[in-house]
Amino acid sequence: MQSPTPWLPEQSDSTVVSAVSIRADIDAGLSAALAAVVSGARRRAHRDGDRHIDTAHLLHSLLESDSEVRAAFDGGPQVARVLGYLVQRSIGYGLRWQGTVEDSGAVPIVSAPGVAGWSPSAVLVMEGAVERARRRGEPRAGGLDLLTALASDRACRAVEVLERAGVDARALTSRIADASHGMSPSGDL
Repeated sequence: MQSPTPWLPEQSDSTVVSAVSIRADIDAGLSAALAAVVSGARRRAHRDGDRHIDTAHLLHSLLESDSEVRAAFDGGPQVARVLGYLVQRSIGYGLRWQGTVEDSGAVPIVSAPGVAGWSPSAVLVMEGAVERARRRGEPRAGGLDLLTALASDRACRAVEVLERAGVDARALTSRIADASHGMSPSGDL
């Protein structure tokens, strides 16, 4: 008896989550560590059968790979709760999201710049991370830049996960901003 072939969503060149860059201007503004986070989010989206990298994929990959980001939360139990919700998402919690494109409403989905394999919200968050780094005088965005951009988009899936895990997204962005004020451009306290 042969095992059934696992179901994979129908994919076309425009919907496959691939190694294609986000956009050249965003890619150029990412640190090596943040580029690795993007690669992790891409793999997670593909493994989950999602057609687009969304903000929850980015949050999951970011928390798994960046200790500075984990330190920005209000303790280890809070990080554990967030990761718990993200794991639940990958094993079924996010099924209601499958087949839909994340759109925070910041830009109408019809006019949002199309980036194959990325939700419009994820593209906007990546742009926000790069812009935050540039405002600080840094040439490349890092993990805290992305976390701040994620937590600032109140209508994205990442904030929905944060809120379900008991994280106040506004307090998180304030904590990051307060810590950033005490940093030199090199990131040292």
